[in-house]
Amino acid sequence: MRSPTGKAPVALLGVLGAGGLLAAGVRPWVTGTVDDAVLGGSRVVATGADVAPGLSALALASAAAAVAVVATGRRARAVALVLWAACVAGAVVLTVRVLADPSGVLGPVAAARVGRSGTVPASATATTGAWVALAAVVVLAAALVAGVVGARRWTAPSARYEAPGSADEHVAGSRGERVSSAWDDLSAGRDPTDGADPPT
Repeated sequence: MRSPTGKAPVALLGVLGAGGLLAAGVRPWVTGTVDDAVLGGSRVVATGADVAPGLSALALASAAAAVAVVATGRRARAVALVLWAACVAGAVVLTVRVLADPSGVLGPVAAARVGRSGTVPASATATTGAWVALAAVVVLAAALVAGVVGARRWTAPSARYEAPGSADEHVAGSRGERVSSAWDDLSAGRDPTDGADPPT
């Protein structure tokens, strides 16, 4: 059975969580009524993008960080984990804020829709969209924890197909002499799979 802290499960959970958060963000999160002289007792519905601005950006950044965590070396992986943790923390704050006070977040949205600043009195409840977003954040957080635990055992990406970064990385022959590598042959216009120089 594949370990949940392996690279593939971590990346899959991270992308799924981010995708769920993006999908939930376009759904209604809060619905209620406002008591205002202009709006009257009208019903107002607000989406995740209305009441939690920036959530889509956090979801996309989380997905990118999840991929970077499993695809990069140790140093870049540590940076990606920190970025991922910051994105998850931001998503938690935005989501829980709406669930904790749906009336409070609907008031400013209703005021903005009639061109006013500030807020208006509102009575609102959170819809299933907000709870789906919270579930997606939980999936993202679980993927992050699995990534932190598993990253210590992961090997670095193979350097097999990377171009040499310095002259010190040239291939040495049996007597220590410099031997051209496949990258050197390609740079010189030779096919390294032929084993012979092209005719001049």
